[in-house]
Formats: sequence, structure tokens, C-alpha cells
Amino acid sequence: MSDSSTDDRTRAHVFVSGKVQGVYYRANTRDTAREKGVSGWVKNLADGRVEAVFEGPEERVEEMVEWCHTGSPSADVDDVEVEYDDPEDEDGFRIRR
Repeated sequence: MSDSSTDDRTRAHVFVSGKVQGVYYRANTRDTAREKGVSGWVKNLADGRVEAVFEGPEERVEEMVEWCHTGSPSADVDDVEVEYDDPEDEDGFRIRR
């Protein structure tokens, strides 16, 4: 049984729709991901959605995906689409412009 931290790492690519722009969704996502030790990025899309990638221990990535359903206090989330991929060694969490 391997103890390697890479074994339980996963990557979730998330698209969040609803009232998720102009409500500090990206900043709250960044802060929450950093608190949980999850790497990746978040950005606004031209169609009004927010796109994010979360990478890290599977349990923590799942917590971030769950968090996206509520998001920042002012957000009104309609839908969260998630695709899972192999980790790409994201380091740290940032807001992409």
C-alpha cells in the first residue's frame, strides 16, 4: 500500500452558472480553496458562467465542488457541471483574468 500523496489526487473542472459574476465568487473560491489546501484556478467566462479547476486530495476537491453549489454569500447558483481529469500538477490557487 503506497502512502504517496499523488495517489489520491484528483482534478475537477467545474462550470458554475447562475448569478455568479460580480458577487465576489472568484475571490471567495480562491480563499476557500487556499484554506482547504486545494490548487487550481478560477475565472469568469464571457457567457456569465464561472469556470474553475480544483486539484488536490480527492476529499478536499469534493468539498470544493460541493462548495460551488452555494459559493459566495451573494451568489445565486443555478447549476454546477463537473468533469474529472488526471491531475496536471497545479501549484497554488489563483484567479485568472
